Amino acid sequence: MAQSSGPQDQSHDLPAALAREAIRDLVARYNANGDSGRFAQVRELFNEDATMTIEGDRTYAGIDEIMTIFTGTKSSTSGNLTHVRHFTSTHQIDLVDSTHASGRLYFAVLTDIGLDHWGRYVDSYVAQNGRWRFASRKVTVDGWSPHTLFPRT
Repeated sequence: MAQSSGPQDQSHDLPAALAREAIRDLVARYNANGDSGRFAQVRELFNEDATMTIEGDRTYAGIDEIMTIFTGTKSSTSGNLTHVRHFTSTHQIDLVDSTHASGRLYFAVLTDIGLDHWGRYVDSYVAQNGRWRFASRKVTVDGWSPHTLFPRT
């Protein structure tokens, strides 16, 4: 699978379509499991040596360090937080080869106050043993509600 620079040369074969769908499912599971506090399931979505960068300030290296983002956020959010719902859109996936891909997408987060914060993910994905996982994720928050229930990093 060749990397594409635009829609005119996107691969339309079945393996490419299956890879893109598996990556979309990976992102959906990240949001659904993270939002509902199922962190053991979130852990399974990352490669062991994955990295995650939040706001460009701090890079978390390795799965154990990445998981502290989730457990730390849960313990430091406002007591008024009863639900979190991440929504993603405009997910552009570029397949590099049969086991590597990159992606860019937008996110919006709804909480008890409504729209809480929003931004972008820039990802790299790797397939191992037939399963796609995050190799890296960069999170950029573009805006916050003045009444956000999340700790600002």
